[in-house]
Amino acid sequence: MAVRSDLRNVAIIAHVDHGKTTLVDAMLTQAGAFHARAAAADRVMDSMDLEREKGITILAKNTAVHYGDYTINIIDTPGHADFGGEVERGLTMVDGVVLLVDASEGPLPQTRFVLRKALTAKLPIILVINKVDRPDARIKDVVDDTYELFLDLDADEHQIEFPIVYACARDGRASLKQPADGAMPDSETLEPLFATLFSTIPAPSYEEGAPLQAHVTNLDASPFLGRLALCRVRQGTIKRGQTVAWCREDGTINRVRVSELLMTEALERKPAQEAGPGDIIAVAGFADIMIGDTLADADNPIPLPRITVDEPAISMTIGTNTSPLAGRVKGSKVTARLVKDRLDRELVGNVSLRILPTERPDTWEVQGRGELALAILVEQMRREGFELTVGKPQVVTREINGKVHEPVERLTIDAPEDYLGAITQLLASRKGRMEQLVNHGTGWIRMEWLVPARALIGFRTEFMTETRGTGILHHVFESYEPWFGDLRIRPTGSLVADRAGVATPFAMMNLQERGSMFVEPTTEVYEGMIIGENSRADDMDVNITKEKKLTNMRNSAGEETEKLIPPRRLSLEQALEFCREDECVEVTPVAIRIRKVLLDGKDRERAFRKRAHA
Repeated sequence: MAVRSDLRNVAIIAHVDHGKTTLVDAMLTQAGAFHARAAAADRVMDSMDLEREKGITILAKNTAVHYGDYTINIIDTPGHADFGGEVERGLTMVDGVVLLVDASEGPLPQTRFVLRKALTAKLPIILVINKVDRPDARIKDVVDDTYELFLDLDADEHQIEFPIVYACARDGRASLKQPADGAMPDSETLEPLFATLFSTIPAPSYEEGAPLQAHVTNLDASPFLGRLALCRVRQGTIKRGQTVAWCREDGTINRVRVSELLMTEALERKPAQEAGPGDIIAVAGFADIMIGDTLADADNPIPLPRITVDEPAISMTIGTNTSPLAGRVKGSKVTARLVKDRLDRELVGNVSLRILPTERPDTWEVQGRGELALAILVEQMRREGFELTVGKPQVVTREINGKVHEPVERLTIDAPEDYLGAITQLLASRKGRMEQLVNHGTGWIRMEWLVPARALIGFRTEFMTETRGTGILHHVFESYEPWFGDLRIRPTGSLVADRAGVATPFAMMNLQERGSMFVEPTTEVYEGMIIGENSRADDMDVNITKEKKLTNMRNSAGEETEKLIPPRRLSLEQALEFCREDECVEVTPVAIRIRKVLLDGKDRERAFRKRAHA
C-alpha cells in the first residue's frame, strides 16, 4: 500500500463545551490561515446563527491547515449525542481522532458516546486534556478516569496506548509534560500537539493504480454551482471535467461529468484541477446526489458500503398550524405542501432523521436522536417563516422477543452535595436506577443514573429549579429495556383559556394566585390555548378576558393597586418539555404558544370520559 505522507485527516471529538471549536481556532491561527491584519472571530467553525447562540456545534464541518510540509484536514464534530449522525459521518472521513477532555469535568456521557464510535471504527486516538489552567483542574484524576473509560468500552491494547497532550486551547498552548493543576502548559504554542498528530495519526493509504472511489459523506449547496457533494477520495484520482460513475443507493449507476472540483483551504473552498487519495473535496454536477453514494471509475465502478447510523430514539409530530390565529402574523409558509417540501429537504443532509406519514394528511411523524435535534429543526423552520403545530416528544419503542422495549439513557449529574436528597427523590419517581455516586471532597457530587428516556422529557427544568440553577446534567442513549410502565412526570396541570379575546390585567390579577402565567396583558388568546401552569394537578378552564365592571361607586381609601407578577417566557425547548400527551405547541415566527390538541372544551370533556371508561 502506498501512502500520502504529506497529508493527515483527523477529527476532533469531545463532550459539549470542552473546547473543540476553540482548539480549531487556535490551530488555524498558528498555521497562518488568517491574514495578519484580519481579526479572527471566536469559534469561526460555528457558522450557523443557532450554533453561535447556543454555544454548541450542530453540523460537522471541515477545514484544512497547512503546517510546515504537511496538510491537515480537520473535521470539527458536534459533542452532543443528539447530533450523532454528524459524528458518525465525520469519522468516516478521517484516519484518526483527537479526543478532548476538560481538566476539571473529566469524561462525561457525550465523551463516552463519541469515543465509542471512534473505537468501533478502529481509529488511533490522541488524548488532549484541555483547560488545564482552570483553578479547579484535577489533571491526574481526569487522566485516570479516561483510562477507565477506555477499559469500560473494551478498547484493545493498541488503542489504550495513546499519547497525552496537555493544553489550554483558548491561549493556543500545549505541552507533553503534565503541568500542575491550574497552571499553564510550559510551551507557548501548539507545536507539541502538531508534532504528536504527525507521529500518531497515520497518513492516508491507497493502492497504486486502483480505480477511482470517492465516498459522499456530506452535502452542501452553492448559489452558483447548486448541490455540492463532500467526498473523501479513497482510491484513484478525480479531475475537473472528468466523467465518473455515480453509484446510487438503489443500485443504479449513472455516468456524470464533474462540472466543478473544490478543495478547502482554511475556511474557503477553492477550485482545483485534480484530487488524489486521502483528499477531502467538494464536487458539483450531481443534481440529486445523496449521502452514502459513491463516485467511481466510469469503466470499472466499484461502490463503497453505505454509511449507517444509530436508529432514532425520540419522535414528535410536525404539521401545519391549525390554531385560530394561523396566518395572522408574519408566517408566510403555512400550507402542508410547503411543510412537507421543507421536511424532505432536511432528509437530504440529515442521515439520522426519519419522516413517517400519520393519519392526517397535513401532519408527519419526525424521528430523531433526541429532543434537542428535533427542537433545532423546528427552530430553523420557524426562522424561515413557517407556522407549525408540534406535538409532545415521544420515545420510539421496539419489540424484542415479543415484548415492548423503550430507550434508556445514561444520566450524569454534577451538583452540590446539599441537593443529593432532592435529586434522588426526583429520579426515583421517574424509575431511575443509580449506578454510581462519587464525592470529590469539594462539596460537589457526581451521580450516574440509568433512566427511561421518556422520564427525562421535561426533567431539566425541574432539576434546575430543585438545585437553584447550580446543577449540571448530561445524558446519552445507553440501551433498550422492557417498558417501565406508567410515569407521572408533570405534577401540575394547565390553565386553559375558555374563550377567545384579549388577556386583561383584571382577570390575570385574580388568576395569578392559581399558578404562574405564560402570557402578558393585551395578549390575544383563543379557546383551548394554555395561558399558564396550574399549581394543582388538574387542568382548569379560566376566563382570562374578563374586564372590571365600571360603577359610580368610589372607595374612600382610593383604588387598591396590586402588582402583576411578570409572566414566564418559555423557549421552544421548554414549551415542548411542558407539554402533556393532550397538548401541543403552536410555533410561528413571532410567537410560541402552548395549546390543547382539542380546542373545544366539550370535545376535551368527552375525550376524557372516553379514556376513563376505556
